[in-house]
Amino acid sequence: MFLYQIDEDVSLKLIELKDAERVFELTDKSRKHLREWLPWLDFTKNAEDTKEYIHGCLKGYAETKSMTTVILYKGEIVGVASFNSINWSNETAYIGYWLGEEYQGKGIMTKAAKALTNYAFNHLNLNKVEIRAAVENKKSRSVPERLGFVNEGMIRQAEWLYDHYVDHVVYGMLASEWKEYIS
Repeated sequence: MFLYQIDEDVSLKLIELKDAERVFELTDKSRKHLREWLPWLDFTKNAEDTKEYIHGCLKGYAETKSMTTVILYKGEIVGVASFNSINWSNETAYIGYWLGEEYQGKGIMTKAAKALTNYAFNHLNLNKVEIRAAVENKKSRSVPERLGFVNEGMIRQAEWLYDHYVDHVVYGMLASEWKEYIS
């Protein structure tokens, strides 16, 4: 099983079916907050929906197309961070994440995104990591900005959120830039 210890409080663990109840509970508790920026909330009505999601995550991991982890903070699941997809021919991973509302503002997501970026470059030997976020989603955008990712531009109407489109900012980090950034 994949486990990436970041520091004494924060780690990433490959998502498992046994995590479904907690992930759903966290989703449900933060539903109103998460719904502002995530398009899948209306399709996640119970723990069975979360189990179906986890089945898809595990299939993607087995096929080396993605890697979904739960974020552990002091031993408790507080969110999800993943390579939503890995494009092996272009050597690029696409990071996505969400955090329970009560766990924001503690630096947890920045640590998780940094760990995934390290993993992409140092273990998967990829060339690029991308993070995309809605233009107005300041909290999500602050993560790649804190990590030194380059703002590569905007994709207009990149995502449908329930009743409207949102534009996305694309952030990128190259392996060569990361080595300079973390040294």
